[in-house]
Amino acid sequence: MNNPNPQYHADPLFYVMQPTDSHSMPVNRKTLLPAQTTVRVHQHTGKTTASLLDKVEHLLVIVPEKPPAAVWKQFPEGARIQALRSRRQAKGPVSARLHNSANTGVTVASAGTDDSAFAQLTLAGKLAAQACADNPASIAVLVAGCENAQAQSLYAALVLALQAHAFTMPAFNSEKKPQPRLRTIKLVGLPQRVDLDRVQAESAAVNLARWLTALPPNLLDAKGYRRAITALAKDQPWQCDFLDEKKLKRKGAGAFLAVAQGNATRDAGIMHIRYRPKGTPKNAQPLVSLVGKGIVFDTGGTNLKPFKAMLDMHCDMAGSAVALAALAALTEMDYPEPVDCWLAITENRLSAKAYKSRDIVTASNGTTIEVIHTDAEGRMALADTLALAGETKPGAIIDFATLTGTCVSALTDRYSGAFSNRSDLNPALIDAGVACGERVWPFPMDEDFDAEISSDVADVLQCAASGGGDHIQAARFLQRFVPDDVNWVHLDLSAATRTGGLAQVGTEITGFGVRYALNLILDQHEQLLQPAGQ
Repeated sequence: MNNPNPQYHADPLFYVMQPTDSHSMPVNRKTLLPAQTTVRVHQHTGKTTASLLDKVEHLLVIVPEKPPAAVWKQFPEGARIQALRSRRQAKGPVSARLHNSANTGVTVASAGTDDSAFAQLTLAGKLAAQACADNPASIAVLVAGCENAQAQSLYAALVLALQAHAFTMPAFNSEKKPQPRLRTIKLVGLPQRVDLDRVQAESAAVNLARWLTALPPNLLDAKGYRRAITALAKDQPWQCDFLDEKKLKRKGAGAFLAVAQGNATRDAGIMHIRYRPKGTPKNAQPLVSLVGKGIVFDTGGTNLKPFKAMLDMHCDMAGSAVALAALAALTEMDYPEPVDCWLAITENRLSAKAYKSRDIVTASNGTTIEVIHTDAEGRMALADTLALAGETKPGAIIDFATLTGTCVSALTDRYSGAFSNRSDLNPALIDAGVACGERVWPFPMDEDFDAEISSDVADVLQCAASGGGDHIQAARFLQRFVPDDVNWVHLDLSAATRTGGLAQVGTEITGFGVRYALNLILDQHEQLLQPAGQ
């Protein structure tokens, strides 16, 4: 296989739509895609001058924890800000205003030389929130006194954070709320230009995942989701095939159909998207297949959820949003290898026709499943989706799902769980999270965990009736539907939502997993694609 090292470019973000007028809703109801403008990033090398700062409304400055005196000479009124910072004996960010014609706000914070990517993103998120509090139209960013590699990483973190905070999430208020004014980010004081093409593609993709996950379930139902994907794919080198219930029945996809059979409408299905860059044969096998759980609303089915557990179950499709957004970013970056994306899109409803405990169903790969709990629907929908993805013989499969509460119990919502059919991949799985700031932790996948999901009347139990470790049992269940010769990574997205946000993202819906997937594919590809035993 070719070494997938793409050459990035800086085209406009392809899915961003312009509003038709100043009072338009942030949701385009026809496509369900964002209807808002892009924040542009400009880079300025050389000295940060007073005239440059006269054109911005806020300046963010990051300096070392013990900055040398020369640092404060790198921007106007630096000596005054230094004295203010010293007088306040502040350990955290210090805010003030420049004595210029724009009355530019300035926030200064320090970063440690050994700060992790997560720590840098968290700092960037706090600074972005402070800078955006006054709703500025333009923000300048200066990293002064840091080594080049750290400076570039901090500039990238601040761009990611500002793009996240400037993004408008779906809203349907009858009275129009003030929209973020931020339209320009200026990186100043650069010794040389920074390559931000990947950062821009990542930030746009994270925002797309957040947006789709936040849409209410009466808009992003199965039919609406399909419409949004079709609109997104319109101008892209994507080939879309929707496997509806009739097609899935012909393929014997009984696990997925068991979940969908309780729905009021027959709109459920598996969306298969093929990305084929120019020059790729149409029948080329995908280097990577991205698979996502797209349960657009989850009642729990016959085993009905209580109120609070059901309240935010429109977010149960976050895994599919992550998979789709990661594909969007790879497309934006002209990734030179073929990639497939498979999205399992359905509701899990309570009805007279809904599946129930002790049903026996057969998946598309012939595996028979004894149903135990209808609220374990995610692994059922993913089972057939993984099996169908495996039939195309990709180099690797990565699936994303808000799958189990036990993973949240094990890791909290700061991390997500990682599982693989190759234990030697675990160091790379950890490294990818450390590098991008979306932290994961691998769990064991030993064969003896299968004892808890052994059935007397079928090949496997859907889940155990009692006991802990459901996140591991779920992964062991899913592995049965992945070909043995295909490298597989399963992410249980405990961090898909978190009160107060996470890292650079300030909203409860985090978009966690998009940048992780890109790091695995772009930066850990040798480990991800290495055949077992080598």
